[in-house]
Amino acid sequence: MKNRDNFKRMTATPVPRLIIGLAVPTIISMLVTALYNVADTYFVGRIDTQSTAAVGISFSAMSVIQAIGFFFGHGSGNYISRMLGAKETGNAETMASTGLFSSFAIGLLIAIAGISFITPLCYALGSTHTILPYAKDYLGIVLIGTPFMTASLTMNNQIRFKGNARYAMLGIISGAVLNVILDPILIFGFDMGVKGAAIATVISQITGFFILIAIDRRTGTFSVSFKAFRPTARLYAEIVKGGLPSLLRQGLMSVSTILLNLAAKNYGDSAIAGMAIATRVMYILNAIVIGLGQGYQPVCGFNYGAKLYARVRQGFWFCVKTGTLFFLISSIVGYIFAPEIVALFRKGDAAVAQVGSAALRWQLLALPFGAFTLISNMMLQTIRKAGKAAFLASARQGLFFIPCILTLPHLLGMTGVEISQAIADVLSFTVALPLTLGTLREMKRLSLQ
Repeated sequence: MKNRDNFKRMTATPVPRLIIGLAVPTIISMLVTALYNVADTYFVGRIDTQSTAAVGISFSAMSVIQAIGFFFGHGSGNYISRMLGAKETGNAETMASTGLFSSFAIGLLIAIAGISFITPLCYALGSTHTILPYAKDYLGIVLIGTPFMTASLTMNNQIRFKGNARYAMLGIISGAVLNVILDPILIFGFDMGVKGAAIATVISQITGFFILIAIDRRTGTFSVSFKAFRPTARLYAEIVKGGLPSLLRQGLMSVSTILLNLAAKNYGDSAIAGMAIATRVMYILNAIVIGLGQGYQPVCGFNYGAKLYARVRQGFWFCVKTGTLFFLISSIVGYIFAPEIVALFRKGDAAVAQVGSAALRWQLLALPFGAFTLISNMMLQTIRKAGKAAFLASARQGLFFIPCILTLPHLLGMTGVEISQAIADVLSFTVALPLTLGTLREMKRLSLQ
């Protein structure tokens, strides 16, 4: 009965109302996920510039960890939503278990490798000699929680793709709230500095993971279990098809952040800290529209599986219009108050403020173009247009950003570092437009047959 009711809700409820109902919890989940890094940046920014920069250079490593979690979460989740749309619950349960346990195992391997080579890793991420001690303290501890972080992100997405976004939100929120509470206590109360921020992050990740396990066992159409774990080539092929765009998107974000830090490194610790703050602010804004898109993905998957293509198209345009409006308002407000926003994270360092404000303003100018690109990528990923989705996912941080960050700083100095992301965002939109419009026309033809 529960399966039938959920199928009816996902395929018959008016699309805008359904997406909003699913998107609100996912937006909160995305914002809360962003808080893990933003909270550390905010509180550590009260210590010194080197600590702020250390958290900033660690962000690229965190992006790799998140990439693994999203890879298994989106890869298995896309399959789960299609199987539930096709009323094949057994296949969905097997995929959920396989995706979760695989994600935890890969996270464990990353933790072992990262801790074993922590010093060369920090240098590779863009650390200077003065930042290195702080980066080792922070990243060395954060890596301990890697398997729990990858598994939490995977399970969060699986629960969401089942159509239970509200429950998925609870596990993520609990961990993030704990992180925000523990940060000032450990950083200042116990005088642990940047180590305290890292310990708070690890504790919150482990707590969130076990809460998600408990939620999964008490809610939904099925629960993950080791008994249903099936590490077969067929299932991993499905995970790759559904998760590769997420892996490329997040993985290339890590590569681009490393290159950004290396480019900013030539201009001192303050430049790295300023770019780190701008990156965090943009991460928060993008998280909101990504959350909107994630609310759309289960709707897209269910209805595509049920061959209700008109609802897939309707949901796409609703998300694009809503996301573009939000980005436009954010761009205007953020541009005006850029210095004040940067000052929230780091006061008293004029060089940090100058770099952070300039970079933030450049990126905000290109922000309104981003909604179409983000929602397009999520739709293509969910309906198994793997080639198009992978290409679009790699365009923003790979095809366009990497050449920009490798060439523009040599031509324009620090300004080249600050404008690279904005240029990449506009170029990504020009790629997304023809790829997506062609797919939408194809679905329109199918709905008329």
